[in-house]
Amino acid sequence: MGTKGREVPRVVCCAIPISFAARKVLVITSRKRQDLWVLPKGGWESTDGVLEAAASREALEEAGVRGRITRYVTTINSPSTIYHFYELEVSSLDREWLECKERTREWVDYAEAYRRIAWKPELAQGLSLSSIAPKR
Repeated sequence: MGTKGREVPRVVCCAIPISFAARKVLVITSRKRQDLWVLPKGGWESTDGVLEAAASREALEEAGVRGRITRYVTTINSPSTIYHFYELEVSSLDREWLECKERTREWVDYAEAYRRIAWKPELAQGLSLSSIAPKR
């Protein structure tokens, strides 16, 4: 089956928070495993309406990021999840946010962001297709 007991795969929206001026990506620690880094992501909810809104909401909840979605990056299918990736141009960071006591956030360059999230292949693939990735 591969859907972890669900009838259909879970829809997850992922923000790639970017400072284009600094050429940096904001990564956050996983709530479940504080030694692992991820991009802000989470399930689409019907109240979100469009997928972009879910990516933006997750960035605010998980990383205290405010900004605007500037680009759809890709959709990646896994057996249990459909990931939708969006670039989010960061305009500001909240001092306190919903999950600030559960996560650490850090600005890093592309290479370091890729290295930190490489343990999660879908996240690494999404980041590698973003506009901040080196041109191939």
